[in-house]
Amino acid sequence: MSLAEANAFAFSLATSMMVSIVIFRAGDGTVAVVPADEYDGDACDIVAEMDPYVE
Repeated sequence: MSLAEANAFAFSLATSMMVSIVIFRAGDGTVAVVPADEYDGDACDIVAEMDPYVE
C-alpha cells in the first residue's frame, strides 16, 4: 500500500470507527494501517496517527 493510500484508508477508518488509527512502516518497507490500541510494534516505525477527535 502506498503512503497516499494508507493516509486515505486511515482517515476513512478513523472517521467511520471513531478510533485512533496508526500508519506504520513494516519491516519489509511496506506501509500498513491498524487501530492504535492494536499496534504493538516499535514506536519509531509509526509514520502517522489519525485521531478523529483532534481537528
